[in-house]
Order: sequence, then C-alpha cells, then structure tokens
Amino acid sequence: MNIFKRNPFGHNLLIKKWLIRILGFLSHQRFNRFNKLKIEGSEVIKSLPENNVLFVSNHQTYFADVFAMFHVFNASLSGREDSIKNVMYLWQPKLNIYFIAAKETMKDGIFPRILAYVGSVSIDRTWRSKGEEVNRQVKMSDISKIGTALNDGWVITFPRGTTDNSKPVRPGTAHIIKKNKPIVVPIVIDGFRRSFDKKGLRIKKRGILQSFIIKEPLEIDYENDEISDIVTKIEYAIEQHPSFLKVISSKEYAKEEDELHKKRKFWNL
Repeated sequence: MNIFKRNPFGHNLLIKKWLIRILGFLSHQRFNRFNKLKIEGSEVIKSLPENNVLFVSNHQTYFADVFAMFHVFNASLSGREDSIKNVMYLWQPKLNIYFIAAKETMKDGIFPRILAYVGSVSIDRTWRSKGEEVNRQVKMSDISKIGTALNDGWVITFPRGTTDNSKPVRPGTAHIIKKNKPIVVPIVIDGFRRSFDKKGLRIKKRGILQSFIIKEPLEIDYENDEISDIVTKIEYAIEQHPSFLKVISSKEYAKEEDELHKKRKFWNL
C-alpha cells in the first residue's frame, strides 16, 4: 500500500488500517467471548458491490453497534459464514466502510475522535443539539459528504438518529436514498443494550445472547416511491415500525427471558 494514499476525506489509509486492526482486536472478545454474537445473513454481504451500499439499522449503543458491523462485514468478506471467529480477518480490512454519526458525539472525547478517523461521516443533527430539541435546516455540506462516502464505498446509518426507541425513523435517510440510489441493506441487532452501557464501551452484563441479522436488500423504486413510502419500508425492515411495539405481561416477559436463557446455554455462554 502507498503509505501516503488517502480517502476522499483526507484520511491516511495506512493509519486507518492500523486503527481498524487495533480497535478490532481490542473489541473482538466483547462479541466472541464475554458475549456471543449470533449472525444471520453473511452471504448477503459477500454479494454486494464495492460501493454505493447503504446499511440501515436499529440503534442500541453509540459505538458497539458500529464495532460489530466492522467485525461482521470484514469476517463475511474474508469467507466466514455467520461467524467472527479468528479475528485475523481484520488484518486486511475493507477500508471504505463509513458510518453516519452526530458531529457533537464524535467530538466528545479522545476515543470518539479516534473512531471518527476510522470512518465517521460526522454531520449536524437537525433535531437535537447538546441535549436540547432544535429545529434547523439540513446542511448541504452534510448531504454532499454522505454522497461522497457512498460513491467511495459502504455507509452505515441509523435512521432513528438516536438509541431512543420512542423516537421516529427520520425522513433524512429516505432523502439520501432518493438522491443517491444506493443498494439498501437492512440490519436488525439485539442484545447490545443489555450487554453494554449507553456508549457501548463498558461491558454491563456478560452471557447475553446478541443477534445480528442481515436482510436482503430493499426493493425501492427510486423514481416513483414517495419519501413516506421509503420511510415505511425502512421501519418494517429494521423492525422499528409501531406495529412491532408490544406490551406484554410480567408473566409473558418472564417466559421470554427463560427462553433466551436456554438459548444462551445452547451457545455455551
């Protein structure tokens, strides 16, 4: 590799490669030892083109969600089937994976700044700033940055824009899809909220069954689908549509937890 080669955002690719290796090695046991990540759909990853792919996912922690995606994507590309065993798949990682994140989050401390170099497309949120509700216009420069990232490679986005499940899927992702016409791949994750703290840096509980489901790309009519249509498709695909929300009794909840515990034992947790 040319040691001076940079990506479209000016990041040195050799530095980025080593950051991915180091952070990947440090985080691997969070998903493959202390907890077990059950993956479905890795064959979808292998079939995707080199660029203009948008992953849409529900969101449970600030950073662990992204770590898991870097692991699963690279493991799948290296030939592993629904597995992240043997972390050496990160020795030659895919360097054009990006994730959309709030600029204020990625500037909050040394670690987020390091992670931003790995692949953050940092944008200003239009609806929230410093813990306060706001209402501001989308910056054209942010839209341009996302387009640049899609043109170069794969982009991960969390359409809610928050880990708060009470918030709606925001139309911004649908606008990105209409404008850039990417292949849209839904991902549904679970167990991260129980495993880690809100930032996804500290292990909160061990022995949690984590799941990572990669679905087939969405069928989208880029010319004729309305923004609301695309939003609805995303809501259903990442299982965040209001119809997925349910209220259950304490007895039913205990039964579901017991079933999960049996699965954890099955996966040798």
